[in-house]
Amino acid sequence: MVGGETVSVAHAMQSALVEALGAGVRALPWRMSLGVGEALGDTARRLGLRRRVATDNLERAFPERTVTERAAILAAHYRELGRVMVEYPRLGELVRAKPGAVVAEVRGIEHLERAQAAGRGAILLSGHYGNIELLGAWLGRMHPVSFVVRPLSNARVEAWIMRQRLRAGVGTISANSRVREVFAGLRNNQWMAMLADQDARRHGVFVPFLGTPASTATGPARIAIATGAPIIMGFVTRRDDGRVELDVEPPMTAEDPHAPDAAERLTARHVAALERWVRRHPAMWFWLHRRWKTKPETVVQTAEAAHASV
Repeated sequence: MVGGETVSVAHAMQSALVEALGAGVRALPWRMSLGVGEALGDTARRLGLRRRVATDNLERAFPERTVTERAAILAAHYRELGRVMVEYPRLGELVRAKPGAVVAEVRGIEHLERAQAAGRGAILLSGHYGNIELLGAWLGRMHPVSFVVRPLSNARVEAWIMRQRLRAGVGTISANSRVREVFAGLRNNQWMAMLADQDARRHGVFVPFLGTPASTATGPARIAIATGAPIIMGFVTRRDDGRVELDVEPPMTAEDPHAPDAAERLTARHVAALERWVRRHPAMWFWLHRRWKTKPETVVQTAEAAHASV
């Protein structure tokens, strides 16, 4: 039983696998474990784990590139996914490593220092780009950070992930039921780490992303407008030697917070920032998600059907 609920056999097996993998990679030196992660990523690619989705996404995003070039991006991406996976169990160790050992370089910290001094908190926004947990946890060393996330369906694995975050010194807020905690945290000048680059279905707004309109959640933009907290984008990019570089971009705020489309405009700006980084380092972004699953015409049809039924 977990939280008063019966744990399914599948979830129990997943949890046991995560625990075993975590114990195994923690027993290895960090750099050696990265090699294990690369091998796991290569294996996932050969087994075809969501490879068709990723291939279609790359073709949509980079039609100007050859099939061979896109295949190379995808192979590099699977290896990066493997590296990120084996870094999860040692998140606390990695953020406390001596300077330069894991995080090779940090650029743009002055933007966060100014936000810290302003006292309105900040929304640390990124996409599924590299080891985003490491980025948030490292920034949490200089100021309190909480990840705002949607819990996994497997409660045991979710609890395991929360333990890794706690060991790294960061908290977790459920996006499902604790939005008030986000507002309270910002009022207390805390930093809220969020992601906003997955398909938002009919609840999102369509903004350009890699050449195609993508349904995108407006939550971060709306919270920023309501609280006055800036959106500060951050990205973590892997070097060839396994270490990472952290980049923090200048803050974004709504140009006219009272405009009816203020949230949509701010959303388009942060999505455009993510696109710049994905085009620069395409292997870093999560291609296995059906980012363009919802089409604009689908939302229109759904709205028309709902109106007709009234």
